[in-house]
Amino acid sequence: MKKVLSVIAIAALSVAFVSCGPSEAEKAEQAKQDSIKAAEIANALLGPLTSAIDSAATTVVDSTATAVEATTTETK
Repeated sequence: MKKVLSVIAIAALSVAFVSCGPSEAEKAEQAKQDSIKAAEIANALLGPLTSAIDSAATTVVDSTATAVEATTTETK
């Protein structure tokens, strides 16, 4: 009788532990929130980098235009 009760108790505890986990909907919602957070972090990191690249590109274009203008003026 003790063995039967032990088996039933273990089965009941196993069911209790399995049912305490998050549901599929909760897992999907958590995955969605994690994805949003990852996108926000990526945007926060890429924003300054994009600004720096744009600034460097503008500097290169300006210096190239100045060099071309100087060369054109010298050849006339």
